[in-house]
Amino acid sequence: MVDLESGTGSNIDQITLANGKLSLELKGIGLKFEGTLAPSGNEIKGKFTEGETAGDLTLTRSSEKNSNAADSYQKREYMIPMRDGIHLHTLVFSPKSPGEALPFLIERSPYGWDGAVVDINTGMTELARDGYFLVFQDIRGRYQSEGQFILQRPARTSKDARSIDEGTDTYDTIDWLLKNIPGNNGRAGILGISYGGWLTEMALIEPHPALKAASEQASPADMFLGDDFHHNGAFRLSYGFEYAAMMETGKTNQTFGFKQFDTYDWYLKLGPLSQANARYFDGQRPTWNNFIAHPDYDDFWKSQAVQRTVRSVKVPNLNVGGWFDQEDFAGPWRIFAASETPESRQYNYLVYGPWNHGGWFSGPGRTLKSLDFGANTGDYFRNNIQARWFAYWLKGQGPLNLPRIQLFQTGSNQWKAYDQWPPTGVQERRLFLHASGEASFEPVADSNDAFDSFVSDPHRPVPYRERPIPETYGGSRGWSTWHTDDQRFAESRPDVAVWQTKALESDLTVSGDVIADLFASTSGTDSDWIVKLIDVYPASVPEDPPMGGYELMIGADVLRGRFRNGFEKPEPVEPNQPVEYRVDLLSRDHVFQKGHRIMIQVQCTWFPIIDRNPQKFVPNIFEAKESDFQAATQHVFRSNAHPSAVILPVVQ
Repeated sequence: MVDLESGTGSNIDQITLANGKLSLELKGIGLKFEGTLAPSGNEIKGKFTEGETAGDLTLTRSSEKNSNAADSYQKREYMIPMRDGIHLHTLVFSPKSPGEALPFLIERSPYGWDGAVVDINTGMTELARDGYFLVFQDIRGRYQSEGQFILQRPARTSKDARSIDEGTDTYDTIDWLLKNIPGNNGRAGILGISYGGWLTEMALIEPHPALKAASEQASPADMFLGDDFHHNGAFRLSYGFEYAAMMETGKTNQTFGFKQFDTYDWYLKLGPLSQANARYFDGQRPTWNNFIAHPDYDDFWKSQAVQRTVRSVKVPNLNVGGWFDQEDFAGPWRIFAASETPESRQYNYLVYGPWNHGGWFSGPGRTLKSLDFGANTGDYFRNNIQARWFAYWLKGQGPLNLPRIQLFQTGSNQWKAYDQWPPTGVQERRLFLHASGEASFEPVADSNDAFDSFVSDPHRPVPYRERPIPETYGGSRGWSTWHTDDQRFAESRPDVAVWQTKALESDLTVSGDVIADLFASTSGTDSDWIVKLIDVYPASVPEDPPMGGYELMIGADVLRGRFRNGFEKPEPVEPNQPVEYRVDLLSRDHVFQKGHRIMIQVQCTWFPIIDRNPQKFVPNIFEAKESDFQAATQHVFRSNAHPSAVILPVVQ
């Protein structure tokens, strides 16, 4: 964002604006720009350079309807007292001309609120124009709030009336607002994305009586089974390392200084994970130390898992997520499912769209990288779902008239309404792996224990996206959209096994949970198994030529072999023996169109989003030595005795 009045900017390294001439630099991607402000003030035309690439670039001002909503509000700052004496820094934006008693709409965050006005003028425009007291709060220990920050502070014990958690802080905040901000109607709502979504869920455990509506958006549910830090026990290295560095270096965000662009190479040179403390963290990052101390699914992880805490919903909750969320895809699904009791169905709603992490917050939402969804899905969500949701519960405006489950079905590119998940009329069909790289719904006839094999070498791991791979944070490109990357870069590697169907003769709709049922062996005593479900476009797509042959990842995930029988107690794998691995690819609602192919890719490394499995069983991979890392020969079986397949919930 560029402020034309002050000549300042955010998410950039250097900016100058004088006499209508603007220049800026993004060191993270090596981009420089120089341009001239148009007399209208609506655009800046100029030239850019990025390495050896150069060209014309026009910066366009946000549309007028999204640029001035905050002008109707006045801001005040407060230090709100909590029950234990700690004060939390809070911004309250009040309408200058309220006209009627209004509810509070609260967002809480560990990331600071310097951009609160920008948020109001972009993603919250529709809400701001409806009229609320907009409340933004730093959680304890972050930015201008007092107290100690604890990452994902566990829910308090009800046995100790003096104990606190993020839920009690929200309760105390609502209580103070009701008593100290005149002109309110006695109701409050809460929403947030990512960490803010998790904070929203925590507020619902022991909700304040005035809390009448919530919208959990992209919240993590269980940091060991899925979401930010682990997937099925496999550690998400680049995210976990960089997040701990960013959040626990001080009270404000500070990105880690890699001093080189390709982090794939940097993490490989780091070596075993024990080197992180030895060389960089010095034991001073509590989150990293907890990764080391809790390599298995113990009470530490269980105490943070929202899905184990939230049960019957007492406050109406709109759960929101994106099909291409690179951080917290699983969370909203699991929170919705955990809250799905007979008593709470009337309050438990779910929306998924074709978005990356938080991609519904602002912007039209018609495209995501190379994909065009044919409709402004973000605009639709904010106007027709989110705004109606809070207006109904907090202001009595309605009727609500929303489906309980509303999903944007990819492939067909249309919104679908459901009352249960999976929907009725779904049949599980097995897509079997066959010889010569073919996949088919026909069972395997080979009675011999046939297999395909490859060598997995942790010293040469498969990158999770094309190199170079820049840092996760700091403005570099690629992290936020990698789930939509063309997977042809991986298909050509010798350590990635590939099967695909013939071109489909008719549309095939998949609605429900997708499971990879893999029979495989390893010459080692531990291994990761990554399975990708891919929609392969026809070689020629006349209406969108760049999509010709595109390999779009519809679902993908990893299972760490040591946890094949349970996540609490790791077990070594018997070498060279077929073992069944069930890899949950989670819920999908997608149409594989006529003429497309369905591809399955299987690999054993996914670096550096997933740390390297030594492929030799060790009690704690965080303490593995360099000598523990070894290459292994992997077999994926495809026989009637061991029929590897992906189980698809096909709509009949």
